[in-house]
Amino acid sequence: MNTLARRQAEIMASLLDEERPLPADLGPRHEAGLEIYRNNYRTALVEALRSTFERTQRLVGEDSFARAAAHHLITSPPSSWTLDLAGRGFADTCADLFPRDREVAELAWLEWAMHLSFVARDGSPMGLAGFGQATAGFDPEEWERLALRFVPGIALRTVHHDLKTLWSSLAGGEGEAGIVPLDTPATVIVWREAERPVFMAVTRGEGDALAAMIAGGSYGEACAAMVEALGHEQAVETAGAMLGRWLGEGLVERLA
Repeated sequence: MNTLARRQAEIMASLLDEERPLPADLGPRHEAGLEIYRNNYRTALVEALRSTFERTQRLVGEDSFARAAAHHLITSPPSSWTLDLAGRGFADTCADLFPRDREVAELAWLEWAMHLSFVARDGSPMGLAGFGQATAGFDPEEWERLALRFVPGIALRTVHHDLKTLWSSLAGGEGEAGIVPLDTPATVIVWREAERPVFMAVTRGEGDALAAMIAGGSYGEACAAMVEALGHEQAVETAGAMLGRWLGEGLVERLA
């Protein structure tokens, strides 16, 4: 590391951690200036997190959120040129800081996934009609090999709480948070519908199938996993309904 880069790293470390001593050749005047800069820097980043995680802040309260935001910015300082990405990893920070309240990290993940979905590149869903035309001549082997490309900004996560109820309860500034644990873990899918990020919850099995196909797996492989989990008859019915839902909701961009 050259001298300039080393000096920049030292100043940045002191900027992020107020307990860290300044480089030896800097005095009280520099420390006072750095304190002003540190305050402005943190304020801008915390405000960026507030704007991205509005519902998470309402859930935990302003003071707890401010402490979590400061901790996140110290332990995971942003490296991007844009404040839009300052919240990367904040859901993991919430998981560490609120280990007994799993809904906090799940809600933070949802807000972050919707934020990223909103700024993702534009995509045009294939839809049921387009899919029908593209697969009209498929034989059984082609159905087995069928692979899909999904719309930009799609994301999914296993959750243990009803995030739809929690999301709705935190839409305004008043009222209690609707924290409803699920009897069985589910998968929440986030994507963008026109200009609006949206989400829905599906079964864990459907979420696993979607994750596998997003990663490049085939429809045949997804169906085989369902047969193993559900039995042949139920798997055939479930797989067809699952594919129809993905197409109807606009999750599929094209055939791979």
